[in-house]
Amino acid sequence: MKIEKVVLSIGGMGDSLEKGFKLLKILTGRKPAKMKTSPNRRIPALGVKPNMEVGAVVTIRKNIPEILKRMLVTIDNTLKKKQMSENNFSFGIEEYIEIPGIEYQRDIGIRGLDVTVVFKRDGRRVRLKKIKRGKIPARQKISKEEIIKFMEENFQTKFI
Repeated sequence: MKIEKVVLSIGGMGDSLEKGFKLLKILTGRKPAKMKTSPNRRIPALGVKPNMEVGAVVTIRKNIPEILKRMLVTIDNTLKKKQMSENNFSFGIEEYIEIPGIEYQRDIGIRGLDVTVVFKRDGRRVRLKKIKRGKIPARQKISKEEIIKFMEENFQTKFI
């Protein structure tokens, strides 16, 4: 069992989205991707139109332990068990200035972001590949208890 990726995401529209885009670029040094709404989806109450940009996301696959440790410091290395899911867990960071080594950016202001950590076992690609795709057994999935044990051993995370 190992960590496959860490995904950082920020939601927003218009100017708020541009600030979030800059923040993710500063945090990771990579160019974020913008998320769009469905081409035929419309939610007038929220002001959502088809193909509207509503968020920014960055996927990190290298230097995962260093980045994850920095993100866990902001929440005091404490997670709730209800934040766990099968194969992953997520948590939110209220203010980016709590991340060690990051200074306040006047043009961005105070913003938060979401962090999702995805786990995998060897052999997961068999289910995902296009050619000669195969089925994988239920034991390939990673349970909440296994994730909790992994995080306690490797990152000294507490669970409440």
